[in-house]
Amino acid sequence: MNNRVVTVTGAACIAGGVFVSVKIRLARYGAKKVPFYRVVVVDERSRRNGRYLELVGRYDSLKDPSVIDLDLEKVDRWLGKGAQPTEAAAKLIAIARGEKEAPKKEAKPSKRAIAKAEAEAAEAEAKKAAAEEEKAAPAEEPAPAEEPATEDEAAVSEDASSEADEEASPDEAPAEEEAPAEDEAPVEEPAVEEAAE
Repeated sequence: MNNRVVTVTGAACIAGGVFVSVKIRLARYGAKKVPFYRVVVVDERSRRNGRYLELVGRYDSLKDPSVIDLDLEKVDRWLGKGAQPTEAAAKLIAIARGEKEAPKKEAKPSKRAIAKAEAEAAEAEAKKAAAEEEKAAPAEEPAPAEEPATEDEAAVSEDASSEADEEASPDEAPAEEEAPAEDEAPVEEPAVEEAAE
């Protein structure tokens, strides 16, 4: 009997001294669209959810934050025997050891929520534009000269202006035209004051 030391990469010796390729991988369990995973050590040739050699942990991706429960002593023992972790299992092991940060989940909004948010944004934009137009509109328009007179005051001022026109003679008219030729511009007086004279 020869005592030979055999080193095979990616293989582990299981009961009976048989070398098989061993993987640490995820086995999917749970209902449709509600999965959770077991981290298991399996023969490479076995099915995804088939017989496993040892259960080394659990992973629930639906919880927030994700639950990663690994027995690192068992994982290290199997890695020491030559088991090869799959890509997903290697990431979970790194996260459990603290070498990597767990990925952050971002909630993906539904189409209805996106449409609602766009409608609210458009409505807010329209309100903002309307407010800006209101602010700009009074600044562009000239201020009102006088408030409109009541009906009684309007009738009195019309009567007074017609009387003032009748009283004015053609001799006074040329004198009024010469007045603007002076350096100072004449100030027009309201018709009510002319009637008072």
